[in-house]
Amino acid sequence: VQLQASGGGLVQPGGSLKLSCVASKSLKYYAIGWFRQAPGKEREAVSCMSTSGDGTRYGDSVNGRFTISRDIAKNTVYLEMNSLKPEDTAVYYCAARDGTWFCPDDYTYWGQGTLVTVSS
Repeated sequence: VQLQASGGGLVQPGGSLKLSCVASKSLKYYAIGWFRQAPGKEREAVSCMSTSGDGTRYGDSVNGRFTISRDIAKNTVYLEMNSLKPEDTAVYYCAARDGTWFCPDDYTYWGQGTLVTVSS
């Protein structure tokens, strides 16, 4: 499957953004994860959704502010980000793994990333 992430941009602290990840195949068969990597830092898991779509998980730093969702008909997964902070600045990536998974440790397919900058 090919993944295309989009929706990044410049936003002020406290603002919101909604990232999209469009897949080339139906998402019914893939677990999806969102990751981010800030300059000079290791990649961080942000959120994930099980293959069935009924299980989600969030990193401690984004829990309560970010929401993952999907639209099967559009082959798209979203990451809605609210109350953004400067420390949320990073390149955000979506990833997928086929099979029945709930937030696997490893993902097979990766999108190209979209840059989110939170700054005044």
